[in-house]
Amino acid sequence: MTAQARRRGTHRATYQDVLDAPPHKVAEVIAGTLHTHPRPATRHAWASSGLGMKIGPPFNYGDDGPGGWWIIGEPELHLGEDIVVPDLTGWRRETMPEYPDAAYFTIAPDWVCEVFSPSTRRLDTNEKRALYAREGVGHLWFVDPDTRTLEVFALREGQWLLLATLADDALVSLPPFDAITFPLDALWPEVIAGAGKADVET
Repeated sequence: MTAQARRRGTHRATYQDVLDAPPHKVAEVIAGTLHTHPRPATRHAWASSGLGMKIGPPFNYGDDGPGGWWIIGEPELHLGEDIVVPDLTGWRRETMPEYPDAAYFTIAPDWVCEVFSPSTRRLDTNEKRALYAREGVGHLWFVDPDTRTLEVFALREGQWLLLATLADDALVSLPPFDAITFPLDALWPEVIAGAGKADVET
């Protein structure tokens, strides 16, 4: 099922609607509409956490990489009246010098990654994509575990420019994380499972 948008007459959804949402749902508010969808399924979760593990060490901590970023999984962003929860988000330290001690983030990030699932694809590619452009997010990645693809966009004069589409086992070295290289198939659990089985059998 696609993400559900709920309106109560002329009521515009607020943060209270997010707080009142069922705990097993992800709740977001865009243009006054409450959107709820299930927590990520297993393949989605693997792709998201796997990408975080690839870029987190070199960019969060400077391990074999340049450092200088905050890379966060599923942060709650309050951007104007809109509330969104991207799968992965990154801020350059220049953008957000201090890590906030707060319930949510209010500074627009430099990079956002959305990992598609059936319940979120439409919202990710339409309303949220437009919202990120409005807020000046410089880089947007779309990961699709079903088609094993990665789309990488850069914001140019308020419009999204597609830089690359990668698939399967392609090597990833793209902005803003082009200081490192990693195989895209690290995000596909069936590939990792197959590799592990081969290791055991040998």
